[in-house]
Amino acid sequence: MDVIDTLSGIDAGSRLDELRSHRLEAREQAQATYDALFSPVDDSAMSPVERQAVAAFVAALFDVPSAEQYYGRLLADVDPAIAAAVTDAVELGRGAGPYGAFHGDLASESQPGPELFLTPQLADALGVRLVAALLHAHMLALHPRDSARDRLQPLVDAGWSADGIVTLSQLVSFLAFQVRVVAGLTVLAAEGSR
Repeated sequence: MDVIDTLSGIDAGSRLDELRSHRLEAREQAQATYDALFSPVDDSAMSPVERQAVAAFVAALFDVPSAEQYYGRLLADVDPAIAAAVTDAVELGRGAGPYGAFHGDLASESQPGPELFLTPQLADALGVRLVAALLHAHMLALHPRDSARDRLQPLVDAGWSADGIVTLSQLVSFLAFQVRVVAGLTVLAAEGSR
């Protein structure tokens, strides 16, 4: 059993457990990635609270209830004040996505959408580093087409190191993968119970 099993409600020995066992290496690698991101050997580039805050924020943006609750609880256990601020940030940042502008032949597929703007009070509650992290996470999650080198400067200005920026981006990418797998397994579980 791994975190994806937990979030998907998969019981040992169930049909979905058996299905996932056919891709054992993928299952093990997903858990190893989770472990590396949330229990790193060195957390100096991104603190545990920052990791949990970004995870709670991104999971909520992707609107997968089990993931949103799981990561929200983990953050609330570590820092209830930050958890409350992240919940408020999610409400300001929700959207359907993906948004962004394509160029050239794909320009007709561009989709405008709102970017995240935080109130001054919320920014004060989160602090400069987390504000920059959540803005970056929102962009990666809901505006992937708008990713560009200049979008990294606010992170640098907020004190994020190159290692921290890579870790932050990896965390968002992993969560996007994880919640999509969980959403798919949840649908399969519902179909199997009919």
